[in-house]
Amino acid sequence: MFSKIGRLFVIKTRLEAFLIIYALALGATERGSVYLEQFPGWGGKLLFLACTAAVFMAGGKILDCLKFEQARDAAAAEKTAA
Repeated sequence: MFSKIGRLFVIKTRLEAFLIIYALALGATERGSVYLEQFPGWGGKLLFLACTAAVFMAGGKILDCLKFEQARDAAAAEKTAA
């Protein structure tokens, strides 16, 4: 039962990864705009930049891990076929 629910939270394709990255970016820009209102000036701009930079780092990591998992699965399939 829990394994079926757990499979819902696994990113399998690049499309799913890009949709998750898009959702992260929307949340980060919303949080950044709140920071701009709460902290006018350079402080708010730096916090906004930190929010968006976190999305770039997380998005890159998600895409790299997806490539790694696909390569690992292909190697495992090749190993069992041989």
